Amino acid sequence: MGQPPEPDQPPSPYEPDQPPSPYEPPPGGPQPHYGQPYGQPPGGQQPHYGQPSYEHPGQPPHGQQWGQQPPYAPQVPYGQYGPPSPPGGGGGTNVLAILSLVFAFVFAPAGIALGHLAKRQLRTSREEGEQLATWGLILSYVFTGVFLVACCGWLALVLWAGSDGTRT
Repeated sequence: MGQPPEPDQPPSPYEPDQPPSPYEPPPGGPQPHYGQPYGQPPGGQQPHYGQPSYEHPGQPPHGQQWGQQPPYAPQVPYGQYGPPSPPGGGGGTNVLAILSLVFAFVFAPAGIALGHLAKRQLRTSREEGEQLATWGLILSYVFTGVFLVACCGWLALVLWAGSDGTRT
């Protein structure tokens, strides 16, 4: 035991001159409170309702040891919504705004309807997609107008070509 370890072999864990492991709590650290509920401060004092049992924000509760996981949030009963989302987070991109832009190229009148529905939904929701809905409306109106002008021009050409120049 008093011999130095061989260079190929790891040092013995039973040697007293080993430095303490960085994964173990320090010897003067918090001591466990056996027999007390988790998160309850020592001495049996209960925190007031609505008041957390932390001394400082960001600190673990009294009696929590290294390596222990904090408790999970309580489960929401079936059929009820969970906690609200934080105020800064949006709900993503509005689906109708995306469809409005897609249908502007496929079937422009449907793109017009979807664009107006998307604009109405975006006024009340926190979703993104205002520019998508606007461009879907612009392109849908332009393509519908071009289609109507082309149809009217084709109809005028057919009527003009069908007349032989004599009037009766």
